[in-house]
Amino acid sequence: MTTVLDTVDVAQTSPDAEQPWQELGLKQDEYKRIREILERRPTSAELAMYSVMWSEHCSYKSSKVHLRRFGDLPQETPRGKQLAGIGENAGVIDIGQGWAVTFKIESHNHPSYIEPYQGAATGVGGIVRDIMAMGARPIAIMDPLRFGRIDHPDTARVLPGIVAGVGGYGNCLGLPNIGGELVFDECYQGNPLVNALCVGSLRHEDLHLANASGVGNKIVLFGAKTGGDGIGGVSVLASETFDADGPTKRPAVQVGDPFAEKVLIECCLDLYHAGVVEGIQDLGGAGLSCATSELASAGDGGMSIELDRVPLRDSSLRAEEILMSESQERMMAVVAPAQLDAFLEITEKWDVEATVLGEVTDGEHLVITWHGETIVDVPPRSVAHDGPVYQRPMERPAYLEELQADSTARLDRPASDEELRAQLLQVLGSPNVCDKSWVTDQYDRYVRGNTAQAMPADAGIVRVDEESGLGVALATDCNGRFAKLDPYAGAQLALAEAYRNVATTGAQPLAVSDCLNFGSPEDPGVMWQFSQSVDGLTDACRELGIPVTGGNVSFYNQTGDTAIHPTPVIAVLGVLDDVSRHASSGWQQTGEPVYLLGEARDELDGSQWSAVVHQHLGGTPPQVDLRAEKGLAEALREAVAGGAISSAHDVSDGGLGVALAESAMAHDIGAVINLPGAAFVDLFSESTGRVVVTVPDGEGSSLEAACVRYDVPFAKIGVTGGDSLVITDRFEVPIADLRETHQATLPLALDGR
Repeated sequence: MTTVLDTVDVAQTSPDAEQPWQELGLKQDEYKRIREILERRPTSAELAMYSVMWSEHCSYKSSKVHLRRFGDLPQETPRGKQLAGIGENAGVIDIGQGWAVTFKIESHNHPSYIEPYQGAATGVGGIVRDIMAMGARPIAIMDPLRFGRIDHPDTARVLPGIVAGVGGYGNCLGLPNIGGELVFDECYQGNPLVNALCVGSLRHEDLHLANASGVGNKIVLFGAKTGGDGIGGVSVLASETFDADGPTKRPAVQVGDPFAEKVLIECCLDLYHAGVVEGIQDLGGAGLSCATSELASAGDGGMSIELDRVPLRDSSLRAEEILMSESQERMMAVVAPAQLDAFLEITEKWDVEATVLGEVTDGEHLVITWHGETIVDVPPRSVAHDGPVYQRPMERPAYLEELQADSTARLDRPASDEELRAQLLQVLGSPNVCDKSWVTDQYDRYVRGNTAQAMPADAGIVRVDEESGLGVALATDCNGRFAKLDPYAGAQLALAEAYRNVATTGAQPLAVSDCLNFGSPEDPGVMWQFSQSVDGLTDACRELGIPVTGGNVSFYNQTGDTAIHPTPVIAVLGVLDDVSRHASSGWQQTGEPVYLLGEARDELDGSQWSAVVHQHLGGTPPQVDLRAEKGLAEALREAVAGGAISSAHDVSDGGLGVALAESAMAHDIGAVINLPGAAFVDLFSESTGRVVVTVPDGEGSSLEAACVRYDVPFAKIGVTGGDSLVITDRFEVPIADLRETHQATLPLALDGR
């Protein structure tokens, strides 16, 4: 950047001045296009804005052409209207009784590798502000996490800090963490995935959108002061591939203050209640560059901003740095002049600094001045919404044919009942199946008193309305191994599992948010994986009749030339009319019949058994029958509502054997199980559309009737009771042994206990 103030006048008279467009991540053709838009060279401040807003993270320039397919999906949920969707800070859906919920999942992957604690903490802070910006009160968070090998030194470096960052920020905000995932795989070595979800509740009339309309309305920046942390932050970090030399951009990672954000939440809710906000935008990726350009672009006029009014923590910051800073805990509001005093009274009450930076104008440009000199004069849509759109080359990876041909059919299967038992325990204690309480015990899951269910249950449940009991269930899922074998099927399997996990509670699944984590978009094989995943998700949502309400794309997740497995993390939200009438994930009573809903097939490719016992990945993933998943969800909802199900646990990672063991360990209640088919396939297959349920005394016929009604296969496979899991004619394992195996892995690996 130039050290002399680079104004619009200077830019017009010095067209050939050298500019660091390459260092800011712009391509030559992108820089040329900026000059064409402005009909001159950009000022250094304009160049800073375009560079962050046209980054992969902010502009979606490689993914836009594919994400448009989500727009063809139904825009209503099975329960009612979608009040806001893709393009807003977060999706908002009607859940009845005048209530709406907003939810979204995003990534903070690269910052969390560089600075684990702050990267993860500010990832939580950012997604919470997205929810706040819709006019909602945040009510819960979730954290799908992925790391490299559990025994790798770099996992020991990043995992404790990331978990502490998620827990530290969320706990200080007073938000329950109701679920997520913890996955270990060598493909994430050097590139952990830190995805964060937040859900909020609001009355319909409290919905707020991000636009700057109404000539003369004031633009108010409020919250924390702007500092030098996070300059270029996530917008640059998320657009680069890491090399083997490790972290090089530590100063770019934002620093969070959860206590400031907690105050900001309450301040925002007071402002909404008082009716003094016309439009609002959080300051996340790209900071002021994003907030000003997006608000102006979505409005009906222009905007003028006096940048020197921005409160600073560091008085040495240049104008370009202020525009690029991603300092946390900041919001920008559009306020009518008549409401300004009331707005400022509320911010003063909460001791939140608020500054009028400018106003909505009757022009068409975003104009930013610095001490009276114009340093930005741009069409806001060219910055915020009309950035570059790439049709990246796509090619089916050459390795895929050989990988899919290498199925588990060639692997040795257990030759005896003793070996069958040993392999069940081996899978149960493996890093991706074992007890995750080493992580989840660091999170407050029940703060605010509205959590009805949390980890290790299949889905988290949180109450929205304390009077009626109306609430929501949420689950996030993705099996990157399945997506590596077949990205189309992998995306559908992720959706099916999250959908099923929500359905096991008795909730009606309503909507999807996604966080699509992939390698470099400049790799034709990665872009093929991405396109296939979007197609898979789009087709599956259409079949299930639910919309994608929003989400996030995270590219460049690779170290050197080695990309992560395609990891399309899918979040599904469902509604419960009364959260007190949900099904739990574990057996709670002795003497109850155990049913298996759905059928097992010989589908072991990509399974935990193949990974743990044989260190193998190959073949084709399990088949997805979305019609069957939909019928299963309807049967579960009807049976839970009618009191015909006392517990329900889906069959997924590890197969039926793991599901039975987890159900038994939940409340130390064993069972005698008669497997309906071949023992090995029944125990370890990861066929979809299966749930283990228990039934209160006398309710078996009601459950069976619901299954018949929705064409769901079912079999009565046993009865609860005792202190062991007994597989009839095969083996038995005391619950104490199951628990010892299940609980030992993470403490031993992560703190040596």
